[in-house]
Amino acid sequence: MATAAQWLEGARPRTLPMALAPVIIGSAAAYGLGAFRPLNAVLAAAVAVLLQVGVNYANDYSDGIRGTDDNRVGPLRLTGSRAAEPRQVKSAAFGCFAAATAAGLVLILLSQAWFLLLVGIGCVAAAWGYTGGRNPYGYRGLGDIFVFVFFGLVATLGTTFTQAGQLSAPAWVGALGTGLIATALLMANNVRDIPTDREAGKLTLAVRLGDRAARASYVGMLATAVLLPVVLILGYPWVMLVLLLIPACLRPSRVMLTGSRREELIPVLKLTGLINLAFSLLFGLGIVLSTGQG
Repeated sequence: MATAAQWLEGARPRTLPMALAPVIIGSAAAYGLGAFRPLNAVLAAAVAVLLQVGVNYANDYSDGIRGTDDNRVGPLRLTGSRAAEPRQVKSAAFGCFAAATAAGLVLILLSQAWFLLLVGIGCVAAAWGYTGGRNPYGYRGLGDIFVFVFFGLVATLGTTFTQAGQLSAPAWVGALGTGLIATALLMANNVRDIPTDREAGKLTLAVRLGDRAARASYVGMLATAVLLPVVLILGYPWVMLVLLLIPACLRPSRVMLTGSRREELIPVLKLTGLINLAFSLLFGLGIVLSTGQG
């Protein structure tokens, strides 16, 4: 039976900044529209974190029963390592999805944005379908699109809309930025797993692109995300604070481009998650300061 520490490791806490970043950005955008609602922000954060943990457990279960994680380099996998029974991991995933749904229903009730019911159903379906079911889209190279859309656009714009009832340019720019960084994190993870994924028939985008192009795409996504806020400089000059992240992006980018051993890529995941969190905080602060100036 898995220990509490192993369950925590299986939840992959280093990926949680990816869930919190869009909520921070979306809430800052709502503040810029004069409509920040703390309770709605907390509920949005609960939905995002619970979905993220649920996805992590779901991937653990689905990859584990397929044998994809049998020879995997990286953090503990509960199913693949036999630390926990597959049914336990699956139950943990659906427990997280159920809790996220409950928080989401309260958020929808408060915001009266009933169309988000369909969005929520789509989020849970996409979370499970990434590696679960008969035809998981993560095995066909579509996982990166899922991460960009749901952990970038949907999470950020949904957060803003449930507070302000409308969207803004900062919401869109922030959504694109955090989505790109989240996708870069997935790319780093999948570059590390190219040999085992290819052998298991898991054709991620990294496998399809090949090692060199996949590594370069990571750097491109990170650079685009950090530079993108420049388009807001006239109305929100303080968003240029995100440029302070450029030095922090150099280390993981260098490792991605030059690291020859797969183990060297493991710290990149944590660094990329922290970059996403820092991006959201600096971008959000820039929106708040610029709004105060106005």
